[in-house]
Amino acid sequence: MPDTPAATPRARVRVPLCFHDGYSVDAELVTFHGLADGQEHVAVVLGDPAPGSVPLVRLHSECLTGDVFGSARCDCGPQLREAVERIADRGGVLLYLRQEGRGIGLYNKLDAYALQDQGLDTYEANAALGLPEDARDYTAAAQMLAALGIEELDLLSNNPDKAEQLRALGVVVRDRVPTGVFTTAHNVRYLRAKVLQTQHTLPLAELTDLAGRNAG
Repeated sequence: MPDTPAATPRARVRVPLCFHDGYSVDAELVTFHGLADGQEHVAVVLGDPAPGSVPLVRLHSECLTGDVFGSARCDCGPQLREAVERIADRGGVLLYLRQEGRGIGLYNKLDAYALQDQGLDTYEANAALGLPEDARDYTAAAQMLAALGIEELDLLSNNPDKAEQLRALGVVVRDRVPTGVFTTAHNVRYLRAKVLQTQHTLPLAELTDLAGRNAG
C-alpha cells in the first residue's frame, strides 16, 4: 500500500446477525489498531470465498437514519441488508465505516436535510453549508483490507470513486459489482443527484421518470 502505515487486527468476535425481515447469518466482526483516521471502523467477515475466487467486498458508510431507523430519504438501509446476504453467499467482507453523511457527520447531515427540504439536492446542500460534497477518504478501508490479507477483490458498489480510491491505494479491484436499486417516494431526487453529480451506476431514465411523477 503506497506510503500508508500498516494496521493490525485488534479483536475478532463471532456475532449472529438478524435483520427485520427474518434473514440471519453468522458473522465475524474485526476491529483494528493503527487506522489512519483514528475512527472505530469494523470489518464484518461473511461466508467463505470459493477456492481460487476473490472476495466480494462492500465499503458501507455508516448511516444512522437509514441503517438503524429505516429512513426512506436514502437507500442505505436496503443496501446494507442486501450486501450482507450477497457477501455471505459468496464469501467476503463488509467494511462498516464511520463516515456518517458522506463524512460530514450526523448533525451536519441533518442540517443538509433541512436545506434539501427547501429544494437543494444532497450535494448542493453540503456546499451551502460550506462542507465538501463528499468528504470520505478510504485510506483506513485499504488498511483494513491489508490487515485481513485481502489484496484483490470485487467491489459491491455503484460509486466509481470508491474503486478509484482503492486502486490508488494499491488494492486490486478486479470488478465493480452494482447493488440493487432501492427507490422510495422520498429518495428519488437523492438517487438522481448521485447519478448526475458523481456518476453512480443507477438507471437515470427510470429515476428521472419517477422524480417527475413524484413532483406531479
